[in-house]
Amino acid sequence: MTTGESAVDGEPTRPATPGDIDDVAAIAADRRREYETHQPRFWRQADDALTRHKAYLGGLVDAPDHIFLVAGEPGRVSGFVLGRLLPAPPVYDSGGLTCLVDDFAVQHPEAWAALGPLLLRDLSRIARARGAVQVVVVTGRHDEPKRQALENSGLGVASEWWTAPIDPA
Repeated sequence: MTTGESAVDGEPTRPATPGDIDDVAAIAADRRREYETHQPRFWRQADDALTRHKAYLGGLVDAPDHIFLVAGEPGRVSGFVLGRLLPAPPVYDSGGLTCLVDDFAVQHPEAWAALGPLLLRDLSRIARARGAVQVVVVTGRHDEPKRQALENSGLGVASEWWTAPIDPA
């Protein structure tokens, strides 16, 4: 194995490299297309979403306030997790940094059961070593395989976002 001390079905986790960006962006684009069907306004993709996301991801490979892990080898990434280390809002005292995970996806929904907890565990271990005391993961309400992986990893729902279009009248 490369960097990850864990592996599922022979797939190690490791820090993302610039060579992983195309695979990660493709996995994320598939997820965005699927999410958009559930909340078309909230999840509506920009016309150039893939290009923008590749540029964004490229800037995070070595960002000191991010943890960017992938599962799989270069050229065949099967999942990824991207966490940002940040302080809690000033009205809360979590006791340390929060690792906020907004980008977290696997190539195939059936891979959530194995790869989701693996990626999350390895991310959490690194985040803890860097001062984080909690992980917060964003997911769509409809994304049951991911939600099950989060629950199986010991996470619980702390908040929900509700959305509706604003009538222009």
